[in-house]
Amino acid sequence: MHDALYDGRRFRTLNVLDDGNRQALGIEVATSIPSQRAIRVMDQLIELHGKPAALRLDNGSELTAHAFAAKDRQIDLRFIAPGNPNQNAFIERFNKTYRTEVLNAYVFESVEQVQEITDDWLTEYNEQRPHDALGRVPPLTYLPREITAGESSFKLST
Repeated sequence: MHDALYDGRRFRTLNVLDDGNRQALGIEVATSIPSQRAIRVMDQLIELHGKPAALRLDNGSELTAHAFAAKDRQIDLRFIAPGNPNQNAFIERFNKTYRTEVLNAYVFESVEQVQEITDDWLTEYNEQRPHDALGRVPPLTYLPREITAGESSFKLST
């Protein structure tokens, strides 16, 4: 996703969700998110949550870049077809919620401020907010994560 600070400087976000329990694993906020940064974020998430069996990716340049695709992790990369966001409908719905409740709700003065507000929102989203699709419980209550390699899949969107 992308947005702008109050002074007009642009920033981007890299949103990563767990397909199994709808947990938002992280949102990276920066003025630029090249493929090397996306790789670093994924490595950090794998360290924290275990290696997913697959990644569902949109077609952002940082995710389709050779450096990201060539990183040997033995994870199945599943790109959505260009122009078909319905193939990644859950993250599109999440992105709409994030845009409405965070990006459109505040006037940001710095990327650090965006990240701080985003981190607070993620805590509420994962730990307190009931999700209809999960029986009206938050993601971390619905399916506590066990670090078992190959059992989950992550979704990435920019």
